[in-house]
Amino acid sequence: TLQIVGEDGVKKSIPVENVEELFCFGVMDLNTKLLEFLGSRGVPLHIFNHYGFYDGSYYPRERNVSGFLLVNQVEHYLDADKRLALAREFIRGAIHNLRRNLRYYSTRGRDLGSALSTLEREEARIDEVSAINELMALEGHVRRAYYKAFSEILLTDCEFERRVRRPPDNMINALISFTNSLVYSACLSQIYVTQLNPTISFLHEPGERRFSLALDIAEIFKPTFNVEVQHIG
Repeated sequence: TLQIVGEDGVKKSIPVENVEELFCFGVMDLNTKLLEFLGSRGVPLHIFNHYGFYDGSYYPRERNVSGFLLVNQVEHYLDADKRLALAREFIRGAIHNLRRNLRYYSTRGRDLGSALSTLEREEARIDEVSAINELMALEGHVRRAYYKAFSEILLTDCEFERRVRRPPDNMINALISFTNSLVYSACLSQIYVTQLNPTISFLHEPGERRFSLALDIAEIFKPTFNVEVQHIG
């Protein structure tokens, strides 16, 4: 059982059998006994700082490992055609969900015809691209058109002209960055229960000190959290 003690001294117990992952926000005190307990139960712990920025994850020792799958995962990364085929599907899934968001607001009186046309046109080009960098450029064009449509979707006093990340320059950009971090960490938790290696990716280039496969998968699901941001309007 996990026990959380609030600043007021009130204790709350949570059966660990019901916990798949933990998200910690702000300042908390914990000890190595907790990390040992979470590790023994295979529960990832994701840390967000006082301002809501994602700081990192405690990733328990991998138990569900497969040398056969690792070899095949690396093989698909090294084979340009196989890697591109997988990367295309990540982008296709992302555009599908982005279009669904825009169609939702389009049926509610928002003028989103231009953005929808751009997404449909770029989606039709996915199978034409022949390299990962071209696919990333296509994805960037799609995202710019999508975020530009926010001015039609959001009915708030907060102006949103473009996506700004480091640091976010307004409330909307901050919320998008925050929800994207939640999606990334949730994807990392789901990778943990599989035999996939989280550092070997196909759309994003694998690098140092990051779980780039979680970035790949998060591209598909980030639009589903964008809806919560858009509901501010």
